[in-house]
Amino acid sequence: MLRRFQKIDYKKELEAAAKSMILVHEPDTLIKMIVRMIMQKVKVSHAGILLYHQENDSYVLTVSRGPSGIKIPTGFARLSKENPLIRFFSQKKDREIFDTPAFNYYKAKKVLARSRIPLELRDLLNSALYQMEIFGAVVCIPSYFRDDLLGLLFLGKKTNNRDFAQEELDFFIALASDVAMAIRNAQLFTELESELEKKHRLFIHTTIALAAAIDAKDHYTHGHTNRVTNLSLEIAKRMAEAGKKVIDTKFLENLHIAGLLHDIGKIGIPESILNKQGPLDQDERKVMNDHPLVGAAILQPIRELDEAVLGVKYHHERYDGSGYPEKLKGNEIPLTAAIIAVADTYDAMTTDRPYRKGLTRDEATKEIKRVSGTQLTPEVVEIFLKLYEENRI
Repeated sequence: MLRRFQKIDYKKELEAAAKSMILVHEPDTLIKMIVRMIMQKVKVSHAGILLYHQENDSYVLTVSRGPSGIKIPTGFARLSKENPLIRFFSQKKDREIFDTPAFNYYKAKKVLARSRIPLELRDLLNSALYQMEIFGAVVCIPSYFRDDLLGLLFLGKKTNNRDFAQEELDFFIALASDVAMAIRNAQLFTELESELEKKHRLFIHTTIALAAAIDAKDHYTHGHTNRVTNLSLEIAKRMAEAGKKVIDTKFLENLHIAGLLHDIGKIGIPESILNKQGPLDQDERKVMNDHPLVGAAILQPIRELDEAVLGVKYHHERYDGSGYPEKLKGNEIPLTAAIIAVADTYDAMTTDRPYRKGLTRDEATKEIKRVSGTQLTPEVVEIFLKLYEENRI
């Protein structure tokens, strides 16, 4: 069995392991992969990793069962920083009594026989060895990120009951160094994802709050923003199902944000105009027609909203080129804006105003169909009409 292990090209195995580890961004998956590789390359009763978890400031155990070893479930053991095994590897001066980072149970027993070891260190070593006995480990190898102990790799006895050869230990020491970097990279990736997710949730909640502020200012269109957003998303999802356009998750997210903020420019419109008890005159209409540009100007500094801003800025453009603010025509109108335009038009027509009563669903739908190709984009109207026929509007 020993000869068979010596045939392994250690450099090649380390390079292959390092390449594989780089591709894994989930710490728990990475740990399981490492332990499984060890079990395959060196026949040991069991192997495991104690990994530092920042959230509870402790080292948590992950174990893979070997051919004849013990099995300790993931998360079964949590060792605090005061645990003797952790303390020993965390204190550099204590580790210097060994010539190698590998902590061999049997070698440590021999070291303890030296009378010159200080009593305090002797007690710490005895306690550390007792911890290894609990885990059934005969070798323990630390992984450090800079000077911080990131984790401990421990190994049970070899299944052939032979001692670990030095080249085997050297392999594990080199592997532990690569593991430390890979695990830290995976942790940083996970932390970044978590932080981005928190920021994303905060952004969405802020967007919803802004949308609520818009609705609150315009007393006669309460709920308009949510209705337009929901209908816009329904249209987009059906377009995706029909294969009309390439619509992915990112597009839907931008549409969602654009729908919520399509009228944000109304924040800059005087309430005397916004809530006027009657039709607007020419000057008032000009002020009102500026709200897409005002909205785009408000959102423009936020680089992440570049695509969503298109829906805000151009949702009042018309398919025949007679809309505003830039008189875009046909396919020049961004799809987000074209979708919002249909939803916005339908909701505006079915909403009661002080100077007119809203149209019925049937009446509004007939009007939507009539202005398809002039005011509204035909392919969007087509999907809208199908949703209406299915009673989903």
